[in-house]
Order: sequence, then C-alpha cells, then structure tokens
Amino acid sequence: MNETLKGKIAMLPDSPGCYMMKERGQIIYVGKAVNLKNRVRSYFHASSHTPKVEAMVSHIDDFDILLCRTNLEALILECNLIKLHRPYYNILLKDDKHYPYIRMDLRDPYPKAEMSRRLEKDGARYFGPYIGAGAVKDVLETVRRMFPLRTCSTVFPLKKPQRPCINYEIGRCLGPCGGKCTDEEYRRTVDRVLAFLGGSDSEILDALKNEMAAAAAAYKYERAAVIRDKIRDIEGMMQRQQAIQTRGGDEDVIALARDDMDAMAQVLLIRDGKMVGGDAFELPGEGREDPAEVLFDFALQYYDSRKPAREVLIADVPEEIRADLEAWLRERREGACTLLVPQRGEKRALVLMSEKNARDALEKRNSRKQIQYERTVGACRDLADAIGMKGYPKRIEGYDISNTQGMLSVASMVVFIDGEPAKGEYRRYRIKTVEGANDFASLNEVLLRRFTRAMSEDPDEKWPMPDLVLIDGGPEQLAFAREAMLSTGADVPMFGLAKKREEIFLPGRDEPVILDHHTPALHLIQRVRDESHRYAITFHRSLRTADSVRSRLEEIPGIGPERRKALVKHFGSAKAVSRASEEDLAAVKGMTRPAARAVYAHFHPAGGEES
Repeated sequence: MNETLKGKIAMLPDSPGCYMMKERGQIIYVGKAVNLKNRVRSYFHASSHTPKVEAMVSHIDDFDILLCRTNLEALILECNLIKLHRPYYNILLKDDKHYPYIRMDLRDPYPKAEMSRRLEKDGARYFGPYIGAGAVKDVLETVRRMFPLRTCSTVFPLKKPQRPCINYEIGRCLGPCGGKCTDEEYRRTVDRVLAFLGGSDSEILDALKNEMAAAAAAYKYERAAVIRDKIRDIEGMMQRQQAIQTRGGDEDVIALARDDMDAMAQVLLIRDGKMVGGDAFELPGEGREDPAEVLFDFALQYYDSRKPAREVLIADVPEEIRADLEAWLRERREGACTLLVPQRGEKRALVLMSEKNARDALEKRNSRKQIQYERTVGACRDLADAIGMKGYPKRIEGYDISNTQGMLSVASMVVFIDGEPAKGEYRRYRIKTVEGANDFASLNEVLLRRFTRAMSEDPDEKWPMPDLVLIDGGPEQLAFAREAMLSTGADVPMFGLAKKREEIFLPGRDEPVILDHHTPALHLIQRVRDESHRYAITFHRSLRTADSVRSRLEEIPGIGPERRKALVKHFGSAKAVSRASEEDLAAVKGMTRPAARAVYAHFHPAGGEES
C-alpha cells in the first residue's frame, strides 16, 4: 500500500456509507458497507480473496468515501454511483430495454390494440409485460384475427365517412371509418378484447360457442366455421399463457448459474399467476464470486430501470442486507413489495426453474462463444499454422482492384481484427499512376501507398502495421504486391488466394497450400477476400454513377466548366445536382434562371420520370 492508502484506512469511520476505489483518479469499483472501517480494511488485510477482488485490489491506489445515515441510504447511493460512473469491476447490465405491453386507449372513440414500450399513466389500459416484441406481435395477430378492431392511424371523429380499407373487405375490421358499424357494436368487440387480454376466456368462449350454434341452426355454415376457428385460436392462446399457473398475483423470480469464469442471472416474470416469459443476463467475470452478493448487486442494477412485481423471489441474498433490499424495492415500486428467499414448496420450485433456465442460457452462451471463437480467433490460429507463421495474425488486411475496361480504377483495403470485420479501419483508393486495366501495377501502387503510411515517422500520418496481408489473386499479383511492400522497408507475411480452387500462394513456394473446404481457416480468408471484393465493387459503382451524372452535365447547353464546378461544389456531388429543384439551382453563384431551368429540365424531362 502507498502512503495515501495507509493514511485513509487509518482514519476510516465506523459508519454506513459508500466507498469508491480508484486507479489513477478513475473510479474502478463502487461498494457500500454497514461499517466502512471494517469493510474497506478487509480489502487490504484479508488473506484470501476471489480472483476478481484480487485483480481489483492490485490496481487500487486511492479511494474516497461518502457517509450515509442508514444502510438503506447507502444502498440507494451505491446504485446511483454505479449508474453514474459505470466502474469496471462492478456488475454492469448493458440491457436497458423495457418489456413491451399491449395498450388500448379507451378514450379513443374507436380504440385499437397496439404495442407500447412504456407503461404510462395516461388513462389507457395496459396488458403485460410480454417477453419481447415477438410475443406481443403473436398476441396482437391472434387478437386481430379473432376480433375485427381497426389497426389504422385514422383520427376520429371524421368530418364525413370515408371508404373502408382492405381490412374491412376481408373481415379484419368493423369499418367504423365508413359507418359500417354502430358505436355499441364496436364497443362490444372492445369489451371482448379487454376480457381476453385480461385472461378471462370462459365468458368469451361461451358467447362464441352460442354464436356458432346459432349460425349452424340457421344453416349459416360458413359463418359457423369462422367462429369455430376463432374458438380454437382463443383456446390455443390461453393454453400457451398458462404454462405455469400459481395462486395468482405478480412475481419476479431471480436465480443464478455460474461456471469458473462467468455467471448468468435469470428472471422469470409471472403476471396474474401465469408465466409470461423471462430473460437471462450475462454477468462476465462473476463466476467465482459469492452468489448471494452477485444476486444482490444484480437486483440493484435490474430494478434501477424497472418496477418490481408485488413479490420478488430470489435464490439467495445476504441476510444482513435483506431488509434493506426489500425497503429499496418498495421505493422502486412505490407500493407494497415482498422479498422472499424460499426454501421449500411451490415458490422454491419456481426458483429452481429459474436456476434451470439460467444454466441452460449459460450453456448456450458458452456454446455460441466456442463457435464464435472457432470462426474468428481459432481460425486465425489455424491459418497461422497452415502457412507457417510463428504467432497468430491479429490484424489481417485484404486488397482487391475494381475497374470497367480500365476506367475509374479503384482499390479496397478491408481489415479483420481477431477474425472479425473492423469496418472503421477500411480504406478506399483511387488509382492515380496506372493507365488502363492493369491489376498488377494497380496493386503495386496501392501497397506502396499503404506501407509508406505504415513506415511514416509522422505520428499523424502513420498507420498500424498488419500481421498478415491477403491479395486476391495468384503468384503474379502476389509478386507485384510484395515488391511494393518490401520497397518501403516493411516485411509482413503475405499470401495470395486464387479463386478457382481456393489455393493459397506463399512467397518463395512453388506449390500452393490447399485447405480443407470445411475448415474455419479457409472460411475466414474467404470472408476477407469476399469483403474486399464487395468493398471495391461498391466504391467503383458509386464513382461510375457519379461520373455518369457528371458526363450528363456536360451535355447541357450553357453549362460550361465553371458552372459545372460551382454546381458540384454547392450540392456536394453531381448526383445531388440532378435531384435539386429549379429554385435551388438558380440560387447557386454564377447560375441564371434560364441556366437553372435548362439543368432542371435535363434531369426532369416533361411528362417523364426523373432520370
């Protein structure tokens, strides 16, 4: 410990509050304590720590404290400080989404069901929350198939009836805009939707079964069949909503799964006694920490932007701060809220189900990470072994040339870092010194320009050096590119990839390297090659389009070089000139009204489409 730490530790008070661990003035961890003196000293005097705490303590060179009157006050302050400073060693939830709801504004003369991301106090009725937009869309689609409410954005009341849209024609809307239904008829349909979304399906089903029987008795069999299908839809939807049936009420169920590295928190949402979904949250680096502490910190982060349910079931939480967490949840809910750590019975079964979901989410995450590793970093390592590199290529650059019969020749440079595209590092080149379609000379020019930047002594001009360079082509293209690189004093591993048999050509080797077509290494270099080709083609097409418009400017009588230059400079591009209005064209310096009219007429011929 340095002298600053020793002095501050000796003066720590026996008081609740928050502490902020620092490294070079940057807050790296925020915590709270019932007794600041005991808690902060334990970081520097305890004989054993978890790996995360050991890593954190090794970086601490200073700390600050903020005293509070109560532990609950400290808890609230800790939550606010974490949100403000986002320290590296705290649990930071990157998920800030709001669960979606279905909203019906009953103040509207003809209400409709729609999705809402926020629960507002606006007098509307809200149903949910649902676990994502997909679930809401499924419910809305079922509602619209069963109950013909409007879905349009028409604002009522209307001055006069209008022709109903196609939804009316296919039976998906009652057509209130065209006066095709009475207010009472529409309101009865709204009441059915409200009852359905509220979970009361028996009354709706009974009414529909009576309607179906009446239609069948009147020999209206097509109508009876439509009602029968609606009954099936309702029964299917209600069955899906009743995946878990508890005694009723709203509950959030929180549990944790861990491995040696990370943790995964799972939240199950139960509303009106039915499980409506859940969500998993990745907690990097928390796998070997105390699970009760991790769950407590997670709950603070999770409910900082959400309102808790009436009852929160959690797998574990430190006994000494359980009451404080419950009090904080009540403040977040602005009403009654009970925090439970169930040990047996139905509620314990829910916690175990949440743990099972968390383990499943963690296993799937690890599987995805393994696949991603094999496609990226693992593929880089395999490629290094295949071509004889000592270390794995972190930064791979790919180059390609594009032109049309030697016209508007361009080149692309794409960059993959750790096997993934780094699009902010991409560069495009206009070929300056080569006439005609000469890909070999063009590659030579581009590589010479690129590695001159890499070898520059000026820090503002210098570019990072690649670990490996891919040239789209065979031995000849590779030779020209390598000659350009070596002439600058740089010497980076480089290879060519021939498209016909996907052969890898290396400098100084007569025989190509051929990788198995199923290897991640080959897939990686194919992605680099294809991306460089796409980027070059896209750049070339944009220049060709601009050049075409610029050529058309030259065809307009009265628009000489100076006016063309003024127009392109004013609008930013020749394409933008072709889209400008006559008034905007006339406003350009050097343009007259007749000249503006001539330009506009050239690109907007009378009676024809814009060309």
